[in-house]
Parts: sequence; C-alpha cells; structure tokens
Amino acid sequence: MTSTIVPALSYADPTAAVAFLEAAFGFEPGLSVTDAEGRVQHAELNYGNGRIMLGPMGWADWAKNPQSVSGANTQTVHVEVTEVDAHCARARAAGAEILAEPTDQFYGHRTYRARDREGHVWTFGQMVREVSAADMEAATGLKVKERP
Repeated sequence: MTSTIVPALSYADPTAAVAFLEAAFGFEPGLSVTDAEGRVQHAELNYGNGRIMLGPMGWADWAKNPQSVSGANTQTVHVEVTEVDAHCARARAAGAEILAEPTDQFYGHRTYRARDREGHVWTFGQMVREVSAADMEAATGLKVKERP
C-alpha cells in the first residue's frame, strides 16, 4: 500500500471554495458530498498526482478558516506546478491575492505565494534548476543536510 498525505481545509463556504480553487489554481473536481440544499459537506479536488480535501468549518469545533481566527494560518499548502508564472497569472485573474510574486529561490525552485478568498495561504513552485547542498549553504549561511 502507498501512503499519501492529503491536506484538509475548512471553509465557511466550501461550495464557493471549490469553484474558486478550480478557477484560480487549476484543481480538478473529485468526490463531492452535498447536503439536501446542494451545499458541499466534503469535497476532494485533484491536482496532478496530488489531492486536497475540504469541508465546512462547523463539522468540528476546532475546524476553522483563517478569517475566523484573525487571518492566522497554522500551515500552508505547497503545490508543485509546471509553468509557475502562467499559474500565477491565472490565479491573479481569478481573484487570488498574490502575496509574493514568482521568484527564483536559493534551493532551485521558482515560487509564488497566494491567499484564497477565505484566507488560506498557498505556495506554488516549479523546479527550475538543480542546486547542491553546498551551494544552498553558500547562498544562505545555513547548514543543509540532504537525506536519502
């Protein structure tokens, strides 16, 4: 059996979140569970080989969106994409707040950061070059240990 990590996010309006995440970030629809009024109670969205889950805030007392806790995020979701600059342009056009423009990073990725309509912070990255641990250390002054 293969193990997979699947982030799950809470939204005040998960139905609107599904539409936004598909339009802005290119997620594709997966499983959807709705109530009698058609409101999303659980949804799974796919991106390449990855998947996220989302649902309403009220399913558990600790399930909150960032807007409900003064904008705080206790995690971000990182998604590896192709054509990160085009991905950013699509997100911007769909109304995502771009927090950091696409920029080459010392570790060989080009990344940007965006906030969705309910305050979740997302990072999108594309590998643009191989960088050795020694080069990362030289660029940052930090100790970098590669693991198998």
